Amino acid sequence: MVKVAFNAALAQKDAAKKEEEEEDGGEGEESESRGEKGNSGCSSSSHVLILPPGAKDSEVVPIGQRRAWCWCMCFGLAFMLAVVILGGAYLYKYFAFQESGVYFCGIKYIEDGLSLTDSKGEVSAPRYQIIEENIQILQKEDVEFISVPVPEFADSDPADIVHDFHRRLTAYLDLNLDKCYVIPLNMSIVMPPKNFLELLINIKAGTYLPQSYLIHEQMIVTDRIENVDQLGFFIYRLCHGKDTYKLQRKETLKGIQKREANNCRIIRHFENRFAVETIICEE
Repeated sequence: MVKVAFNAALAQKDAAKKEEEEEDGGEGEESESRGEKGNSGCSSSSHVLILPPGAKDSEVVPIGQRRAWCWCMCFGLAFMLAVVILGGAYLYKYFAFQESGVYFCGIKYIEDGLSLTDSKGEVSAPRYQIIEENIQILQKEDVEFISVPVPEFADSDPADIVHDFHRRLTAYLDLNLDKCYVIPLNMSIVMPPKNFLELLINIKAGTYLPQSYLIHEQMIVTDRIENVDQLGFFIYRLCHGKDTYKLQRKETLKGIQKREANNCRIIRHFENRFAVETIICEE
């Protein structure tokens, strides 16, 4: 028989290696468990930033600061968008009248009590007066713009006039005095925008209306208006930065009217088939 014998020294070496491997495995498991515990215990801490090679601490922006910059950029863009929208709406209103047609028209009328007499004492044909003005009409806004230039012969002032049918107001800007006057709209004298536009279109082929007459209306200056912005956009645009006053209307008369010896200004214009002489007096 053959006997197989193991060397005792080799057996001891194998046993020692197994013990060392078991000890190393146990230490690895303990270290992993400790790492997991450490990670779970640090879950509520802030994020850890990994710096690139050669980066300095001053060059790194914290996450909280980056979020603040992001919010500031969002609010800034929203504010700029709001400014663009509001500014565009204002500019549209400001330049809207330029998109509409501008009519240059005139009217012939007989001034009260004026006639030409020849050398023999015979009364000749009556003398006509002429009013010329620029007219702009915005039908959607129910607004009429009238610009009366400097007259050649009449003793009246140049003026800009706004009839706001939406606000039911009329504003006169005397260009000689650089003063603005506001009064409730007189619907019996001022033709509505739609009808007035039809009238202008009908006489577009000619320059002057047929023979007409003159209406007088006298107004008295009363109180000063401080808040012009409450009168609507179009009157505000006309009277902003000007001394603005309220007017009180006296009875409107046709024919000759005696003028009182007050400080009065005259504006002659037309918004209908007849001419209107507006007398503004300060008592």
